[in-house]
Amino acid sequence: MSFAGKTVLVTGSTTGIGEACARIFAESGARVMVSGRDADRGHGVVAAINAAGGNAQFPAADLRGAAACGELIATTIERLGRLDVLVNNAGILYSADAVHTSDEQWLETMAVNVNALFYLSRAAVKHMQGIGKGVIVNIASEWGLNGEPNHLAYCASKGAVVQITRCMALDHARDNIRVNSVCPGEIHTRMVDAILAQRGGDMGQQLRELAAGIPMRRLAHPAEVARCVHFLASDLASYVTGANLPVDGGNDATGGAYP
Repeated sequence: MSFAGKTVLVTGSTTGIGEACARIFAESGARVMVSGRDADRGHGVVAAINAAGGNAQFPAADLRGAAACGELIATTIERLGRLDVLVNNAGILYSADAVHTSDEQWLETMAVNVNALFYLSRAAVKHMQGIGKGVIVNIASEWGLNGEPNHLAYCASKGAVVQITRCMALDHARDNIRVNSVCPGEIHTRMVDAILAQRGGDMGQQLRELAAGIPMRRLAHPAEVARCVHFLASDLASYVTGANLPVDGGNDATGGAYP
């Protein structure tokens, strides 16, 4: 799947799924805008991509406001000529039920996981309407399709992403703009490690226990999610829009704990 001549913006791409997405798009010929709050990690990702023959740039961005989101879209277009694909990956997670979720945690979760995605997508669509086509791929979560104890704010935010995906796909189908989401399950990322660290105990044992509840009996690598994003953004998925694709080792197919 060649993305030669196309520009791809991946938010939250200094680590994990976002970094894997940035790398796979660069490997297939795209000009890639890496984005995140950690400048050191961002420049490191860009250096690795460019050293491998890719074409990537990095502007540090804190996307918790509409102005910053609009500026990132404008910067991408100014530096790289256009925007063909937006991958909304930036996200945060707090582990808490309603009683133990602070106002600050709730508002920050919505600001990053929902508001930023909306502001970025709105700005991207305006540009894509002008060039006559475009693709948006949102990173939702299996927890946006199903509930999960002790993660109220995150689940609510990812449920919103699922609905934004559906609605924008319907609104912009006639603009030749496709909008889909990927709903990852248990992916071995920094976020998962942070959740397990909060619980305490042996990390290796916790990972084995987590894998035991997944039908495929393992956590995914970020690249396995990135390949699905890559497909949805490609012309091979030209008739796919409004889809929320579970990438979860079979979790969404179960009615409860997998034996």
